[in-house]
Amino acid sequence: MGSENAHAQMPQPSDRQEFPQRELVIGTKEAPPFAMKDADGNWTGISIDLWREVAEKLGLKFRLAEEPNVQKLLEATSRGDYDVSVAAITITADRERIVDFSQPFYDTGLGIAVSVNSVSVWREIIRTMISAGFLQAAGALIGISLLVGALVWLFERRHNDDFGGPLGRGLGASIWWSAEAMTQASTGHRGPITIAGRALAIIWMVVSIITIAVFTASVTSALTTRQMRGLVNGVEDLPGVRVGTLANSATIGFLDGERIKHRTFPQVADGLKALEAGSIDAFVYDKPLLAWTVEQRFSSTVQVLDVDFEPQSYGLAMPLGRPYRKAIDVAVLQAVHDQRWKRTLFQYLGEKQ
Repeated sequence: MGSENAHAQMPQPSDRQEFPQRELVIGTKEAPPFAMKDADGNWTGISIDLWREVAEKLGLKFRLAEEPNVQKLLEATSRGDYDVSVAAITITADRERIVDFSQPFYDTGLGIAVSVNSVSVWREIIRTMISAGFLQAAGALIGISLLVGALVWLFERRHNDDFGGPLGRGLGASIWWSAEAMTQASTGHRGPITIAGRALAIIWMVVSIITIAVFTASVTSALTTRQMRGLVNGVEDLPGVRVGTLANSATIGFLDGERIKHRTFPQVADGLKALEAGSIDAFVYDKPLLAWTVEQRFSSTVQVLDVDFEPQSYGLAMPLGRPYRKAIDVAVLQAVHDQRWKRTLFQYLGEKQ
C-alpha cells in the first residue's frame, strides 16, 4: 500500500474543490487484468490505469488500500472508509443502493469455462438414464406394456390356459408375456389364441419394435452429441450440470434468478481447479476476468466458451452523495474516449476498439 502522486492537467478549480483537501484513499481488490498487484506491492491493470488517468486530469493525490473481496470493498466504501473504489466492480441495483457509481467504463458479460477433457461416457450414460426425459419415456413404455398385458388377460382368460386361473396368476402371466413381446424375448411357447388377443399382439409387437428403436437411437444420439460437443455449450445447458462461481460476486444473482444450483469458491483459480478435477462441469463468472485467468494458468486444461450473456458494466464506486461524483463522471468519460484507453485495452486484453 503506497502513495501515488498525480499532477494536474489543467483541472477546473471547481472540480478540485469538490474533493477532500487531503490525500484520497482509494480502495481496490485483486481482479486480473483490471487490478493486479506484483510482489513489490505495485498495482497495475485496466482499472488502476484508468484511475491514474482520472487522478491526473483532476490533479489528485491518492494512496491505494486493498480489500480481500468485492463485498468487503463495497461495504468499506459505503461506510466512507474509501473515497473511491477501483477494481472490476459490476454495477447492479443492489449495489447502487449502498454506493454511488461513476459512468460505466467497460461493458462486458458473463462467460462459461469448461474442461477441455473429454466427457466420461459412463457418467453421461448415468446422467441420461436419470434425466426427466428418459424416466418419462421409460415410464410411458412400462405403462403401455402393463395396459397391453391387462387387455390380453381380459381377452384370453376364459379361452387360454396360459393366461387363465386365479387373478394373480393369469394377470401376471399376461403382463410377463407383454414384456417379452415388447423386448422381442418371447420363446413362442405361449401366446394369445383369440382373434382379439392376436390382433392386439400383432399391433403391440410392431409398435414396440418401432418405439424401442426410436428410443435407443435417441439415447445413442444424445450421448454421441455430448461426447463430440461437450457437456456444456451455452447458458441453456447450465441447469442440468454442476456449476461453480465466485463467492460474493454479481454472478450469484444471475444464477439464483435462473434457479441454477451452484457452488461458490473464494477465488476464480479455486473454481478452475475444481473444473480440472471434474468436481464441477462449468464455472461461470465475468468473461474478461475468466478469460484472463484461464489464459495465464489453465490454458492447457480449461477453455472459455465463445459465448457471453447477462450484459453488465464496470464502474468506479463512491460513498453515497459525494459532491465529486460529477467530476469523476466527466473525467471517466474523457478517459475512455481517448487513444490511451484504446492502447490500455489492447495491452491487457488484446482488444482493438
